Amino acid sequence: QVQLVESGGGLVQPGGSLRLSCAASAFTLANYEIRWSRQAPGKEREGVSCISSRDGSTYYADSVKGRFTISRDNAKNTVYLQMNSLKPEDTAVYYCHTSMRRLGKVYDYWGQGTQVTVSS
Repeated sequence: QVQLVESGGGLVQPGGSLRLSCAASAFTLANYEIRWSRQAPGKEREGVSCISSRDGSTYYADSVKGRFTISRDNAKNTVYLQMNSLKPEDTAVYYCHTSMRRLGKVYDYWGQGTQVTVSS
């Protein structure tokens, strides 16, 4: 059963760092584009970052560029989101997700989310 499990969230002071992990089960994560999105209370979900399966190229939203780094450990079948210089506006539930095409249909898979709270 395809599964994504996030971990690593928590409470951190402004300027601090956290590393989120997204562990995959029942599929090889490196074969798919993996995305991180976040949703803050009362706000729409926002795409944060993604890493390509083809060449490992990465994308970052302007709001996190220069502070967040996405990476992939193929041996551990895990994608990471290193978050530095955190700001209160980074507070949100963070999700990793991917899409797979099976017999002409696209299936979206999401993890359960991990809470990140940036506050003094």
